[in-house]
Amino acid sequence: MSQESKRLLALPGSLRRRSYNRRLLDAAAEIAPPGVSVHVYPHAELAAVPLFDEDLEEETGGGPEAVRRLRREVAAADGLLIATPEYNQSIPGVLKNTLDWLSRESPVELLAGKPVAVVGATAGRWGTRLAQSVVRQVLAATGARAMSAPQLYAAGAAALFDDEGRLTDAATRRQLAAVLAAFAEWIDMVGKPKR
Repeated sequence: MSQESKRLLALPGSLRRRSYNRRLLDAAAEIAPPGVSVHVYPHAELAAVPLFDEDLEEETGGGPEAVRRLRREVAAADGLLIATPEYNQSIPGVLKNTLDWLSRESPVELLAGKPVAVVGATAGRWGTRLAQSVVRQVLAATGARAMSAPQLYAAGAAALFDDEGRLTDAATRRQLAAVLAAFAEWIDMVGKPKR
């Protein structure tokens, strides 16, 4: 891994303050390898992003301030770490909406070439395989560079976290650490997008 420090922006696919996916990202921030910092996008900021609307985009010159803040954070990050739940065998509307805003070319194309890692947690027993597949499909359409492996599909999430929301399951912590280490190498391999 390069000695250059890496800043990851972590986007949860849920607006729930205590969602398993936000908790998973909090754990990523806690166990990130040396030289990697993980910044979880604040709940209130994500909740403030309106539904994508081309009229609103045009009227505001690229999106309202909540969208502009999100875009600035994405632009400043070396990579995106997305944690998605699985809703009805797909991704939540809030995550699709976020990716739709980020995919816009105005004023600059942010996702094209951006390194991205996708993980997910769910209370269900089937994990988040289908949702992660959909996220990767959307990312492919934007030109983002999604890492394919290792993968983390945290099923039965209620048993993985303690009452304070801390990830306590040792196997899941090891898997998450492996994803973060591999993602740091992925960023080195694919490089930072050229703007």
